[in-house]
Amino acid sequence: MRYTTLGKRGPRVSTIGFGAWAIGGMNWGKTDDEVSRNALRKAIENGVTFIDTADVYGFGHSEELVREVLEEKGVKDKIVVATKAGNDFYNTAKEDDKGYGPIKQNADYDYIISAAEKSLKRLNVEALDILQLHSPDTEKLRRDDPWRALEKLKQDGKIRHAGWSVQSFQETNQAFLLDEHRDLLDVIQVRYNLLEREAENVLFKKSQEYGIGVIVRIPLLFGFLTGKFDRHTRFEEEDHRSMNLSPDKLEKYLQQLEKMRPLYEKYPGQTKAQLALRFCISHPATHVAIPGAKTEQQVLDNIAASDLGPLPEDDIPAVE
Repeated sequence: MRYTTLGKRGPRVSTIGFGAWAIGGMNWGKTDDEVSRNALRKAIENGVTFIDTADVYGFGHSEELVREVLEEKGVKDKIVVATKAGNDFYNTAKEDDKGYGPIKQNADYDYIISAAEKSLKRLNVEALDILQLHSPDTEKLRRDDPWRALEKLKQDGKIRHAGWSVQSFQETNQAFLLDEHRDLLDVIQVRYNLLEREAENVLFKKSQEYGIGVIVRIPLLFGFLTGKFDRHTRFEEEDHRSMNLSPDKLEKYLQQLEKMRPLYEKYPGQTKAQLALRFCISHPATHVAIPGAKTEQQVLDNIAASDLGPLPEDDIPAVE
């Protein structure tokens, strides 16, 4: 496993982390908590020191599973856990008979403070390693509330590092916020992968200029870049991939993927997932990629990308 410092002010982390959305038990199909715990254990045993979760993942369940495993393994002080706040499932997620209706964003000062306090309890820590604003829209980010909340939590020692998870497909539009909050933000999290490279335009350049650490989310494009899906793949209605990998989107992505064939042919001994992850940690602005994993085998496949290291510059696919 290779390690790096997450920006100028962030902690030292493994270059491949553990994305803990799927183990929350919602939005990703069926999960088994013991299988999820085993996946976390396997990641830690093999050198992963960065876990990314959020309060809304499984309505707190992902955070609870992370706490259980870290306490069991006795590594709470050795693993960096990044969580998020801003999707108000406490008050807006009980609008249908399944108990998880539409969730509204909430970036109010008092709400962010309250959500952070609840995450502190679920993770059973005195301070959150990283708290990220969970992809608010631009209108909410123009207000002082969310930023004041991060400042207050930092001043009070409730969070060690302040972060912001940038809204998907708004990477260029929201990049101006790095100028305004560069002294507060230690890290940002962005959507970035072989087929979605909008962040390279402006966001990565500003992050490098300001020394802000970059966490790469959706590095495998919801599993699509592992190569296990085709145009006939369908997901259950409650699985978020039924929308994010709809038949139309699958067709579009499959056409784009054809352009990656030379890369796959050059490295026949590596999986498509490993090459996708190597790409994500190749850009000089990025520090850690957080592929999701629900099983031990998925963990082992993912973390091998760290030892393989960044792709040579000549192998980086050109931007279309």
